Amino acid sequence: MSTLILALVAGAVIGLALGALGGGGSVLAVPALMYLLGFSPASATTAGLIIVTATSVTALYAHARDGNVAWKTGSLFAAAGVVPAFLAGAAAGHLPAAVLTAAFSIVAALAALRMLRPSGAEQPETVRQAKAAGAGAGLGAVTGLLGVGGGFLAVPALVGVLGLRMKQAVGTSLLVIVVNSLAALIARTGTDRDLRWEVIAPFTGAAILAAWDGKRLSSRITGRTLQRIFAFVLLSVAAFMLVDVIG
Repeated sequence: MSTLILALVAGAVIGLALGALGGGGSVLAVPALMYLLGFSPASATTAGLIIVTATSVTALYAHARDGNVAWKTGSLFAAAGVVPAFLAGAAAGHLPAAVLTAAFSIVAALAALRMLRPSGAEQPETVRQAKAAGAGAGLGAVTGLLGVGGGFLAVPALVGVLGLRMKQAVGTSLLVIVVNSLAALIARTGTDRDLRWEVIAPFTGAAILAAWDGKRLSSRITGRTLQRIFAFVLLSVAAFMLVDVIG
């Protein structure tokens, strides 16, 4: 199968998941770039940030049009992650490939397990605010270091900690992803000269188009069903990457 077709197919899958779930889908972008399209771990994480940013902007517009973005809450949540995203983005290029791959596999596994867990009980306001700040900072660090959107952290925090409805949390998580991804990209500017735009461009284009279909898909299938299906796929990818590092 040609590189162009692989890029288009992979981009479509990531776009569908990102549009439907508001997060988690971008976790597949990096392994797809590494194992299907031959990117190094460092270049894959930078390319992943480009793809995630462009796709999330598109999906954010679709959700905002339907009134499913809490702009003030999302902006405050994103602000907690800007500095961690920038610092982690600057540090990512100095880490060995095996360390980046292993870290990514662990984060992917945690994302899958988080999707399979039920939402937590209501908590006091002070605890909720502290957890929201911690989740925002953690999300920024994960985005900057590994080139993923981190919606798997944002959506549960926005629902369980800040009390947003699921559809609103999905839309708001995209705002958070865009802000953190841009911060991480700024930190990486000029550090990676191995980016293959002839692959990144069609990958991104397919993801953007598919994100609109993902948004429509989310209105037809329950979010819980989508999350469970995607979680098992993500666990398989995480296991494959970890075996690859160990082997």
